[in-house]
Amino acid sequence: QVQLAESGGGSVQAGGSLRISCVVSGDTPRTYTMAWFRQPPGKEREGVASIVSGGRVSYADSVKGRFTIAKDNAENTLYLEMNKLRPEDTAIYYCAMRPAIIWYSGPPQEDEFSYWGQGTQVTVSP
Repeated sequence: QVQLAESGGGSVQAGGSLRISCVVSGDTPRTYTMAWFRQPPGKEREGVASIVSGGRVSYADSVKGRFTIAKDNAENTLYLEMNKLRPEDTAIYYCAMRPAIIWYSGPPQEDEFSYWGQGTQVTVSP
């Protein structure tokens, strides 16, 4: 079993930056796909970014050039660096893992991930 625990959410003004983290513990697979998803208030959950164990990344168009996904293998932690934040980035952010490689050209798809964290709230004020 794999456990995922997000942290680092908070409140920030538009134009600001925030970094959220996801610590991976348990029986971590050697090959995997990890991703960030978010659920804005009153909306469906959507894919934000993904990274595979070989390093390939993908992003949703809405965050390209502003967000960066990265994995620190030594600390077994997934990060999402968020810059130039906008009020529409307000959401609960979730990390997820699939114990297999999926190469995305766009945003990750949630039905392909089997392990999920509990989420962390990010609020961006105008």
